[in-house]
Amino acid sequence: MQLPFRPRRPPDAGLAELRVEAKRGRALVEESREIVVVLDEAGRVLSASRRARESFPGLNEGARAPRALLDSSSLQIPYEVDGRRETLVYGRGSGGMAAYEELRAGFTAAVSHELRTPLARLLALLDTALLPDSDFRELVEQAQAEVAQIRELIDDILFLSELESGHEVVGLGSTPAFPLVAEVAEALAEQAARAGVTVILDADEDVELPLRPRMIRVIVHNLAQNAIRYAGPGARLTLSVKHEDGGAALVASDDGVGVAEEDLPRLFERFYRADRARASRGTGLGLAIVKHVVTSAEGAVEATGARGRGLTIRCFFPTRT
Repeated sequence: MQLPFRPRRPPDAGLAELRVEAKRGRALVEESREIVVVLDEAGRVLSASRRARESFPGLNEGARAPRALLDSSSLQIPYEVDGRRETLVYGRGSGGMAAYEELRAGFTAAVSHELRTPLARLLALLDTALLPDSDFRELVEQAQAEVAQIRELIDDILFLSELESGHEVVGLGSTPAFPLVAEVAEALAEQAARAGVTVILDADEDVELPLRPRMIRVIVHNLAQNAIRYAGPGARLTLSVKHEDGGAALVASDDGVGVAEEDLPRLFERFYRADRARASRGTGLGLAIVKHVVTSAEGAVEATGARGRGLTIRCFFPTRT
């Protein structure tokens, strides 16, 4: 019996653009200036950065990683993608730059790991979209969501790099905080409603913070998004800015699911997630950016709370004399 001919639906421009985004993301990882090698479970090379190939001649895909690379590595990070175990290996810098290179390699390793997961999901979605009888539109929409997450991660990385390189001045005089807090809350209202989180403002309207307006928006946006993403449906988030003895405080406090007390000191680390529920949402850089901005303005930030008792993040800015 002859089966009816089913013409394959040509990928539209949106699908082609998504493939370009996927290739661009892979290039971002593989063209790193660091000595970067990706190994499979058996220790064979899956991919290597240009600098790795220049530093270790004969480093070929499919071959076992040379002992010299493993002996000189400054960092090895195991991870899993679609059930496959892989390892990111980073070579050590030389001379007086070794400590700096190791620190930078650690950050790049984390970035590489964070990018590979959405990229793997994106490529799987694009491949599935080309199969007969696939729900093309739904799969492309899911792929677009993955691209949005990749873009958010890249934007956060670039912004944090901008802060650390000194290209962005954090403090510039004093700025009234309440209008900016209200502005961010309004901008996130729809996202909060979808997450089932109620946002409440509680502020002294005359409080000023020693930050540029853009930096206040960055802090409030990241604090609010952290609660909206992780507090859970039915939670209430209170954003407050108040006068306090010796200064002013900007606080985001929710009564949601909270985090374990032992995780609180690590919430401001780059890419740190307190549990698996946090692994698939956000970039893992929001609270790290908050801490960098606050401390650059000579302030302090702390997190308090417990599992099942919500999370409070307090940013305190002492009065400048």
